[in-house]
Amino acid sequence: MDDTVSARKRRMKPGRAAFALLAALALPVGAQAPLTDPTRPPAEAMLPLGALPVASGPHKPQLQSVLVGKEGMHRAVAVIDGQIVRRGEKVDGAVLESLTATEAVLRRGNKKEVLRVFPLPAAPAKAAKN
Repeated sequence: MDDTVSARKRRMKPGRAAFALLAALALPVGAQAPLTDPTRPPAEAMLPLGALPVASGPHKPQLQSVLVGKEGMHRAVAVIDGQIVRRGEKVDGAVLESLTATEAVLRRGNKKEVLRVFPLPAAPAKAAKN
């Protein structure tokens, strides 16, 4: 009789057994995956200057933002390559001719260049016919 009582005491309850099993399975996974710091800069930011390849070809200005005042587009300014530009002002040798909430038109002499906050995707390259 003593054997059956001691066997009952030694047995683990089903809920505790399941918890122990899950804890045992979870530990190795958690121990293997290192925690990363979400505020750490990307690896590219840690490289020395000049280590990243520079795009070749002429520099194309980038429209980063359009700021619209309370009066609407009459007080709008564009942020192009980090510079705040108003209509009629120059940026990179071009004059900001017109501005909408999503586009800026630059004029270089008689050529116009349209900059978009969200550029259109590049057209896919056409396959060469044989």
